[in-house]
Amino acid sequence: MSQVDKQAVAQPVASQMQGQEDDPDAVRKAEIKALERRLVVAAVLTIPVFVFAMFGMWLKAFVPMGVIDFFTNPWVEFLFITPVMFYSGWPIHRTGWLALAHRAPEMNSLVALGTAASYMYSVVVTVAPGILPASAREPYYESVGTIITLMLLGQLLEAHARLGTGESIRALIGLTPKTAHVVRDGKEFDINADKVEVGDIVVIKPGEQLPVDGKVISGRTSVDESMITGESIPVAKGEGDIVTGATINGNGTLRYRATKVGRDTVLAQIIKLVRTAQTSKAPIQKLADRISGYFVPGIILIAIWTFVIWWLLGPAPQGLYGLVSAVAVLVIACPCALGIATPLSVTISTGKAARFGVLIRSAEALQTARDVDTVVLDKTGTITRGKPELTDIGWVDDKASKETQNNVLELIAGAEQVSEHPLAQAIVKGTEQRKLEVPKADSFEAVPGSGVAAKVNGYDVIVGNADLMKNRNIDTSISRNVEAMFKDYAKKGKTPILAAVDGKLVAVLAVADTVKPDSAKAIAALRERGLQVVMLTGDNKTTAQAMADQVGVDRVIAGVRPERKAAEIVRLQNEGHTVGMVGDGINDAPALAAADVGFAIGTGTDVAIESSDITLVSGSLTGLVTAIDLSRAAMRNIRQNLGFAFGYNGIGIPIAAGILYPIWHIMLNPMIAGAAMAFSSLSVVLNANRLRGFNPETLKPRRFTFKLRVRHVELKDATDNDGSSKAGSSAGSQPEGAPQASLHSSASADPSVSTNLTSIPALSFDGRKVTTKSVDASSDTPHNKNNQPAKAKEGTTMDMNMNSDANTVKDPVCGMMIDPKTAAGSQDYNGKTYYFCSDNCVKSFAADPAKYVA
Repeated sequence: MSQVDKQAVAQPVASQMQGQEDDPDAVRKAEIKALERRLVVAAVLTIPVFVFAMFGMWLKAFVPMGVIDFFTNPWVEFLFITPVMFYSGWPIHRTGWLALAHRAPEMNSLVALGTAASYMYSVVVTVAPGILPASAREPYYESVGTIITLMLLGQLLEAHARLGTGESIRALIGLTPKTAHVVRDGKEFDINADKVEVGDIVVIKPGEQLPVDGKVISGRTSVDESMITGESIPVAKGEGDIVTGATINGNGTLRYRATKVGRDTVLAQIIKLVRTAQTSKAPIQKLADRISGYFVPGIILIAIWTFVIWWLLGPAPQGLYGLVSAVAVLVIACPCALGIATPLSVTISTGKAARFGVLIRSAEALQTARDVDTVVLDKTGTITRGKPELTDIGWVDDKASKETQNNVLELIAGAEQVSEHPLAQAIVKGTEQRKLEVPKADSFEAVPGSGVAAKVNGYDVIVGNADLMKNRNIDTSISRNVEAMFKDYAKKGKTPILAAVDGKLVAVLAVADTVKPDSAKAIAALRERGLQVVMLTGDNKTTAQAMADQVGVDRVIAGVRPERKAAEIVRLQNEGHTVGMVGDGINDAPALAAADVGFAIGTGTDVAIESSDITLVSGSLTGLVTAIDLSRAAMRNIRQNLGFAFGYNGIGIPIAAGILYPIWHIMLNPMIAGAAMAFSSLSVVLNANRLRGFNPETLKPRRFTFKLRVRHVELKDATDNDGSSKAGSSAGSQPEGAPQASLHSSASADPSVSTNLTSIPALSFDGRKVTTKSVDASSDTPHNKNNQPAKAKEGTTMDMNMNSDANTVKDPVCGMMIDPKTAAGSQDYNGKTYYFCSDNCVKSFAADPAKYVA
């Protein structure tokens, strides 16, 4: 239904709309009520005329002839159908004739012309039958009433379908609780959730929904964020963590300070993005609109020529046959289905995507995502977690007891506790995850560019790089095993850190930005769908390739400075690829904008999200797979809809024009044409609604074959003449030619993760992610000539013991391989012990063990 038509239908109830502007479905509901009234009038008055006109001969045995003669009397039919023509059909005629007057004929114009011609001809038959031949005095009132009734039925189905597309918006709005517990002036009050103000202290009890966004100030719990991120596993929350409105609290009690309320909350922004996407037009829809602009005038010409040809060449009565055929052409060609084929699928798809934590900004992005054949992934914060973690501990005395090793680790963490550097904090956090206590340092000294020295529980503890050890007269050549561990960690892209207690070297610790648990699985899923996966990073080739082998990336582009990322995207586009870029940092923003489709990690920076076309709220790459699958499903559905729309016309128009009459004497009655038109719209509505059943977990992947396109893309406005980024990057750059790792040098093999614990020019930390810098020249490295997923290298998982590779077990919750000796926790179930990599996995398993054990 056109916009003019919607306004015409809704006009009689405009007075009911006052005060309902905030209800996004109010206009549609009023439109439906108006359509229902008009449809009831049309159906009640048309059905008796239609039944007796079409089936009068078969009703003689059941109905008195007087009744049949009454309802087949032209004057009675005139009285019944005239209200249908001018009341029920008023919105159709008003819109159709206005469109013709403005020389912009559309679908309602066809119906208006057809029913007007039939009605006027029937009126002539009723009022002055003598001016027509005896064989041409048959009125077509039943056709007029049936066509208008079917047209209204089709519009009502369309209106209900459009109302249904607001289901996702209504569901999102319904997530917000009605009340909130707030603390003001030391007292707790229950107030309306929309009255919460920034700065209020909100109290959340077990099982309650969070009313607004904020930052936890006290308490610990796990929060179900699936309604926002699409991730089913609850997330642990404690002091300092960010919480999101509409999420559901677990068994703990929280107090948090409101930071975003009203339209500023994450949920409100999601709703805004979904609404924007649902009202946008995909390129394929714009094409359909252009076709409609030529289609309607073309159909009018076909109807005119149909009448002319019947008048010149048809059997008697030529005029009657010509009129019936012309009206049938106009009615069956009504492109109602064409008008809803694309927007209905787009609206359902974008709403469905939001429920899976994928925010699609526009219909154009939804369509383009289907054509992506190359996915470029930033490493830090996209493939990896974006923050360093303690991954390995190599002991100089590997025969020392577990208790002794734990005591030494506590001393090391105590020395690092005062430092705010992310690598130091990774060691502290890793110690706490092992359920060990971190003592306070009696004294602390930061050695710029080298590490730290501290007095902990009476012990002299030094943690840092080889230069620091040398300057403090610590012997680092006491064991070849130490040298081997140091080089092995560096080769794998980890930061090796030396630790000494009371003048003796005791351990080599490895800190690294670890891979997200589901990155490898998501990358394998992308490859399974026929996409090329490229990792774009500033790391050197060795480190980048180690990461690529671990997660199964096809191609590596290493040593790329932040300001050159967009240029690499353009280079891939000029190779003929349709490129989707996934990133999370400020330095990714130009590349996201340059890509055909930009995917932003929702846990990343606001700049990256604003520069993207699609946002993955959960930060997981599985959302990328969902977005591409949904895009393909939506475009497949749209093409099916267009097939229904044009298929009916392609078959029906020639039959309506009378092409079968010379062969089988078959003509298409305008009533049958109206039914076919309505069935075409119904087919599109039913087919589009199949997208509501989309489920990424049960979807069978389809492998697409892509053809490279000849194209030339220029990078405009992304860089200045000197090659520096206009978008800006807080990252800076690392000088090339940095030394390779050695136990007796001050740099690790990977300059992106230096051994310096206090002042590291090669590393920047913005509170959310570690952004690494390049030292290598740009390189392209295929990871597997056979185009098969590479196996992850040993020792790159959360393995805290370098010699425990053969003794690792699988965490049943997240699937990570871990060493039972260093597991964060364990649970016994059905006579078997299960080990876990984190407290979050322990809690998830404890809540429902059967869910994770086959």
